[in-house]
Amino acid sequence: MFELLLTDPKTKARRGRLTTSHGIIETPVFMPVGTQASVKALDNRELLEMDTQIILGNTYHLSIRPGMEIIEAAGGLHSFMNWESPILTDSGGFQVFSLAKIRKIKNNGVEFRSHLDGSLLFLGPQESMAIQRKLGSDIAMAFDECPAHDSSPRELQAAIDRTIRWAKECRIQPRAEGQLVFGISQGGINPRLRERCTKEIVSLDFDGYAIGGVSVGEPEPEMMFAVDITEPFLPKNKVRYAMGLGTPSQMVELIARGVDMFDCVLPTRIARNGTAYTRKGTVNIKAGYAKSDFHPIEEGCTCFACRNHTRAYIRHLLNVNEILGLKLMSIHNSHFYLQLMKEIRTHLENGTFSDFRKEFVANYVPSERVRAMSQNIKLPSITEALKSTHKGKIAKAKKAKVSKATHAGKATKNVKVKPTKKQTSAKPKNISKSSQNSNNESSSRTIS
Repeated sequence: MFELLLTDPKTKARRGRLTTSHGIIETPVFMPVGTQASVKALDNRELLEMDTQIILGNTYHLSIRPGMEIIEAAGGLHSFMNWESPILTDSGGFQVFSLAKIRKIKNNGVEFRSHLDGSLLFLGPQESMAIQRKLGSDIAMAFDECPAHDSSPRELQAAIDRTIRWAKECRIQPRAEGQLVFGISQGGINPRLRERCTKEIVSLDFDGYAIGGVSVGEPEPEMMFAVDITEPFLPKNKVRYAMGLGTPSQMVELIARGVDMFDCVLPTRIARNGTAYTRKGTVNIKAGYAKSDFHPIEEGCTCFACRNHTRAYIRHLLNVNEILGLKLMSIHNSHFYLQLMKEIRTHLENGTFSDFRKEFVANYVPSERVRAMSQNIKLPSITEALKSTHKGKIAKAKKAKVSKATHAGKATKNVKVKPTKKQTSAKPKNISKSSQNSNNESSSRTIS
């Protein structure tokens, strides 16, 4: 259960403690994402060395691979992955609505095609809670519908109607021993729908509450607004979780708005692209400047990568596709997130969070790519961008050639040439044929 230890006097930030079957979680907390029973590129020893308190697994993915028979035979998810600390499992709802290309929403759940082999599957509140019970997670999430950020008012209304109805079903399903269940609020940035959905979900008396429907492609101000219009209706004595968020500066701002728990794939995802987090923003370790940079990724960082290796070495590993490069980057970024939460907890205890917030947010500048990724906005890859630029140059060159050819043709028409005696006495040529050939050649040159 959740214990609220203190609230920051200048913001809504909270210092709390959540007790679960597999241990106590100090909040605010970041949960590394282990979607398929593994945090990408990191092993359990490394996670524990970073003081990871809790990780996240996913109902949808784990139910497909390796399948519930295997996990049940192993004795549950904790035993299967040999992780003795707390685990939160997502309900699978977001994946159903984001990955399934073909889906049919019914009153009792969603019928959809697997993103792997196209096989017909069904997931609803009863199925999701049954899977999470078998997984044996410490915290299970209610099955909900996560609407797109640009959904129409009618679509939003239908989504929260289903979310409320499904939450009621989830609330009465059997649980694993000691398992907590969190309800999820939806409603986009519509204040009326957010209020209605949050109040209905809170009335069901879940063990904690999540703010859903954020980081689904909306601009950052809308993301913050969705949290702002939801938080007033959440009970102070229950833990609050912002799903799928966010960048370091976003998390600091959301903590100031009263959020306690976070999860996000960004630390390991951008690590695989060669991008590292620092207190001043993100840096690209694969860039040329780092070729002979024999400093750590960030001065003062206590992670294994920064204590033992330089930017130049890690850049070399990334550029020759050595797996160790991805691992070291993932270690640094995950450590950065976890250390940030630890520092925030200390600042809350010392009454200095407000000053820390101002300084951190003012100095932190994420790249456009990382900002877009945090909002699930797809940006073109470097290869795609280069192709687009190349196509643009070709089109521009073609346009210039056409313009030049047209100009030359007009200039020729305006020049009057006096024929010589030899030209006037020669036999006439087939003008139409000559003109056709001339036009073809001109066209051919223009196209090429």
